[in-house]
Amino acid sequence: MSVTRQLVLPVHRTVPWATVGGSGAAGLLLAALTRTGETAEELSLYLLRAAILAFAVGLAFLLDDPARHTTAAVPTRRPVRVALRVALAVPAVAAWWTVALLLVPPGARPPVGDITLEAGSAFVLAVAGAAAAVRFSEVARPGLPVSGGLLATAVLALLFWPGRWALFVPVEDERWAAAHDRWAVVLAGAVVLGAVCALEPLRRRSRF
Repeated sequence: MSVTRQLVLPVHRTVPWATVGGSGAAGLLLAALTRTGETAEELSLYLLRAAILAFAVGLAFLLDDPARHTTAAVPTRRPVRVALRVALAVPAVAAWWTVALLLVPPGARPPVGDITLEAGSAFVLAVAGAAAAVRFSEVARPGLPVSGGLLATAVLALLFWPGRWALFVPVEDERWAAAHDRWAVVLAGAVVLGAVCALEPLRRRSRF
């Protein structure tokens, strides 16, 4: 436990806060657009989803660590180091999401619980993708490829995702409740993926 406490400040210094903060600022700007007119209020759900995606892109950089191959030799295991980064980010994510919701006019705000489920799924999926990249490759900065993959996945899902399994539906759509059941599955899958990929990679058995 004492070793973990000693790691908090060094890990905090290595988190790319500027990238995360920049994407968060872009997301809040998108959320603030819902206050610019009646048309914007009608598009509030889509602007808020765009804000979520913008912030999720920044969170994909959370595990970037130029010193990854150096810290791999320290006694503190990877799950602890990943958990510290996530724990440091959680308060900032919670604060960002609170501000984003408050920026949307109350009359145009989508159901808070459901849209929060969408946001949580996107955020966890971004970090889980970064964890997967770290586990299955030697890359020290997974943020760029993972964020690109996240953007591509979002666009492809909007264009080609089957309607019977729709995720991105308007509030008045009769599929809204079913869509958010699917979002819950996405969130659970992202949590499992992140937890598994945060583990130390299995060492290959020697052939000799």
